[in-house]
Amino acid sequence: MDYKKAGVDIEAGYRSVELMKEHIARTMRPEVLGGIGGFSGAFSMNAFKDMEEPTLVSGTDGVGTKLKLAFLMDRHDTVGIDCVAMCVNDIACAGGEPLFFLDYIACGKNYPEKIASIVSGVAEGCRQSGAALIGGETAEMPGFYPEDEYDLAGFAVGIVDKKDMITGAELKVGDTLIGIASSGVHSNGFSLVRKVFEMTAESLGTYYDELGTTLGDALIRPTKIYVKALRSVKEAGVRIHACSHITGGGFYENVPRMLTENTHAVIKKDSYPVPPIFGLLARTGGIEEKMMYNTYNMGLGMVLAVSPDDAAGTLEALKAAGETAYVVGQIEEGEKGVTLC
Repeated sequence: MDYKKAGVDIEAGYRSVELMKEHIARTMRPEVLGGIGGFSGAFSMNAFKDMEEPTLVSGTDGVGTKLKLAFLMDRHDTVGIDCVAMCVNDIACAGGEPLFFLDYIACGKNYPEKIASIVSGVAEGCRQSGAALIGGETAEMPGFYPEDEYDLAGFAVGIVDKKDMITGAELKVGDTLIGIASSGVHSNGFSLVRKVFEMTAESLGTYYDELGTTLGDALIRPTKIYVKALRSVKEAGVRIHACSHITGGGFYENVPRMLTENTHAVIKKDSYPVPPIFGLLARTGGIEEKMMYNTYNMGLGMVLAVSPDDAAGTLEALKAAGETAYVVGQIEEGEKGVTLC
């Protein structure tokens, strides 16, 4: 008996690392110290010593049951983007710049090409957000996961000068709410998605005119990363008063997190186009509208609160960053919460 016969192939692990290297190399920043394969990743903070009060911000998350879709479609090169996005968007929401990322892949069997494909997505997410992929772990766990399945999670660290943090403390009655378009369902609510649609190759391969693509392609589309968009707003001289990343829990859970006591967010549902995937999901599953807005981003992945005087400049900066954004509402006086009207 040996480790390989027990289900863990050490040689496959070595092969996975070799295949990952070219993807990891695309994410490097000058602050990264050392190479790939050490026991820890090292990152110099020397470049940030001129900040008045450098503050680390962090985020950790996974892809969730959207991975089931990747298994069924045998598409593994985009879920890594989802994993990075879920972490770095939270950091950007606090005003931070992501510095580095680490991933964790647990699988039933290490297929090196599949692992490398997953990591290629992680590297692409890091490239989009400007973060370095400085480490990770691939754990082969036979008997714990089915051979063809895996889990994927990650952890990101960023930095912000404390005076530049977005905390919501500057939020004011009368502030304008700007919504930035999402790319689709992103990476939340897939347990419900999988109950609504048949998770078969035939169902996922069905083309819908209203989607302009197949159901599978619409659902697996990776989460949009908003790091550069929020940086563009900052560089335009706009002070973001509050920010909400619309993830699990939709509007009703996430928008109140950006509010202070005695402030109430009012968002107009007709102020922007809701992507057709959400209409198809609601009709097919018979899902009530409030539940949709309490589960999904409904087409807005990030909501910002800015001074009304800065609304036009914010929209211009977001457009320059390649984003589609809308004025979607305002902050009013009232009980902490959100009204969708």
